Amino acid sequence: MNMEKIKRDYGNVIWTGKKRILGMPISFTRYILTDTTLYSKIGLFNIKEDEIELYRVYDKNLTFTLGQRIFGVGTITLISKDIDSPEKKLVSVKKPREVKKFIDDAVKSQRDKYMVRGRDMVGASIEMHDELMGQEFTEI
Repeated sequence: MNMEKIKRDYGNVIWTGKKRILGMPISFTRYILTDTTLYSKIGLFNIKEDEIELYRVYDKNLTFTLGQRIFGVGTITLISKDIDSPEKKLVSVKKPREVKKFIDDAVKSQRDKYMVRGRDMVGASIEMHDELMGQEFTEI
C-alpha cells in the first residue's frame, strides 16, 4: 500500500506493518498505528477494519512462538477497555519489540493528553473506595 495514501486516509502515521507468513509480508492483514489510534485492516475483496483508541489500552503482552523466533517476528497483544475488541492481537509483526515501544510511547502520550491513569481504566469503583475509607488503619 502506498504510504502517501495511508497518510491521507489515516493522518499522522507512526508505524505500519503487515502480518507475516514465514517471515514474508504476504498476508492481507495490515496494522496502522497513528498518534491516537491503532487500526487493523483484514481482507482483500471484503475488508474488515477495526480500531482501538490508544488511551483505552491498559496492558500489553509480547509473545514469541518457536516459529516466530526463527523468522524474527512476534505477536503483540493489547488489552483495552474497548467494547468492540477488548483484546487485539498484532500477529507475526516484524521487529515486535520496536513496535511495542512505539505503541507504549503513543499510549502514554494519549493518556497524558486525556489525563487517564490505570486506575481509571481498570474499573476502580466508588464502593471499593468507600470501603477502604471506612477502615481504621493502625500505625506500627
